[in-house]
Amino acid sequence: MPIATRSSKHNISKESATASIAKKISLKVRKGDVLFFFGEIGVGKTTFIRYLINNIQKKNRLKLTEVTSPTFNLLNEYKVKDFLIEHYDLFRLKNINDTRNIGLLENSKNVLTLVEWPEKIKKKPKNRIELIFEYKSKLDQRILKINDFR
Repeated sequence: MPIATRSSKHNISKESATASIAKKISLKVRKGDVLFFFGEIGVGKTTFIRYLINNIQKKNRLKLTEVTSPTFNLLNEYKVKDFLIEHYDLFRLKNINDTRNIGLLENSKNVLTLVEWPEKIKKKPKNRIELIFEYKSKLDQRILKINDFR
């Protein structure tokens, strides 16, 4: 079942709205899904990912872990029963060729893959979910657009 229509838009100006949408998506994603997170610095990508991962952990009756952006180490992994969640942050990569050296999408059928800054990936998988975070005219107002290509 799709997570969203082709262009679902949500107001996520309040963190509670971000948490609510992340919870809904956490109930639908599964091993093998690839989620791309687009948006400027500070727009809420990592906050959304934290709620998403913590909700998956809750659903599986696991201890909640601290979820931080892997800006400096490029990848954080979270074990959830029989699969891994791989959370990538590609912000620091200099060019597209750097994505080949980190194992990105090599094992995507056996993990839930979350990628911040996917603009740096040249060949994107056709079967993906894109979450586009945008500021409105005021920086304290934000919109989340979801495209489900599964």
